[in-house]
Amino acid sequence: MTDEHSNDHPGHPGDHEPARVIDRALDEARDLPGLGPLVEVVENADEAEHEYPGEDRPGGSPFGDAIRRFDEGVDAALEPWRNQPVVSAVMNAATNAGEFSGIWHVSNIVRGVALGRPDQVVALGVGIGLESLIVNQGLKRLFKRRRPTSDGDERFDIRTPLTSSFPSGHASAAAFAATTLITWDGKRSIPLWATLAATVAVSRPFVRIHHGSDIVGGVAAGVTMALVAGRVYRRLGIG
Repeated sequence: MTDEHSNDHPGHPGDHEPARVIDRALDEARDLPGLGPLVEVVENADEAEHEYPGEDRPGGSPFGDAIRRFDEGVDAALEPWRNQPVVSAVMNAATNAGEFSGIWHVSNIVRGVALGRPDQVVALGVGIGLESLIVNQGLKRLFKRRRPTSDGDERFDIRTPLTSSFPSGHASAAAFAATTLITWDGKRSIPLWATLAATVAVSRPFVRIHHGSDIVGGVAAGVTMALVAGRVYRRLGIG
């Protein structure tokens, strides 16, 4: 047995204390109203078999046939656009711009300097950092969903991610930043921030590094965290 799997067995006390804590939490959550099905998803996610044909798709949906069909439908709908040079160039640029929330940090700084709001620059920067920590070190580790491809579609030049697939960090950061900025700037800013966020989010399944359902989950997580952060900002007088 390889070293990679040897730590999955007894005889290594303390090696998996976080995993045991999660297991206990799942056991307690299983009996709570409405959480039973979600617990089953979490427990089965790491054991899900490959549900897409082809060696170039080592991922799949551990969430059931309905989600698998949704993911396949999104992929099929995007495929004709992958052969459009202009659209492909925009999506390739958008997915790279979203790495490490770069486009949002730049937009945040430029906007804050232009409006003379350093407090909002700091607030959104910290918020994006916490959002990223929760998604990448929390939710992704919990679900451990495999990506649809390991390196993305060969037609695109993108960074190979190190984290798992669900939810999309790009989509979560985009939703978090856009929701916060629209709250601060008002309805007139919706075309700018919503379009930018949607482009970054959609770019991920476009380049085949995320499932379509990963984007839905990411947007839901990002909006939820933005609403919570908004309450904190208001209490601090930032808005």
